Amino acid sequence: MTMDKKKEKGLSSPMERREFLRKCGTLIAGGSLAAIGGVLGSRAKAAGGDTMWQIDPELCIRCGRCQTECVLPVSAVKCFHANQVCGYCDLCGGYYRANVKELNTAAENMLCPTGAITRKFVEEPYFEYTINEDLCNGCGKCVNGCSSFGNGSLFLQIQQELCLNCNECSISKVCVSNAIQRVPVSSAYKLKDKA
Repeated sequence: MTMDKKKEKGLSSPMERREFLRKCGTLIAGGSLAAIGGVLGSRAKAAGGDTMWQIDPELCIRCGRCQTECVLPVSAVKCFHANQVCGYCDLCGGYYRANVKELNTAAENMLCPTGAITRKFVEEPYFEYTINEDLCNGCGKCVNGCSSFGNGSLFLQIQQELCLNCNECSISKVCVSNAIQRVPVSSAYKLKDKA
């Protein structure tokens, strides 16, 4: 079928579908973060403060301390996915370990130790990646892999609904890159922009 006939029937090319998926992911992520921002604003006011802890994804060096230094049993730091930056790659550096022999979901091929990252086939050769925040422990292995072998669409951020907003964040005290700082509630959730 020619491209003109596809357009007449309302069918789109693979790149248009890919762009559509990116935009949908961005809208969903933006809507979720806007809703979280509203909850956080009321929570911060109730606590008497107007600031919160945040990770600057441009300064974060993915050292692993977010997982181990948070006062909570499971860190309030979670992996976020910047869909607008993602390449939807089959061989994702944040999903697979380095030098895997086969691209399948066998445990020995997966990079995430908790299975928090899943992927869904979109169309050849694209996959959509999703983070299950309930399983994510903030270790940053996926973020490190994505930054080393990909375009850096995965990044760490503090999930404010979980954060206790301590006066002195125990993670920020040991953060060697000074990536965790208090910011106004109005500018919470610094996202990673296009690379």
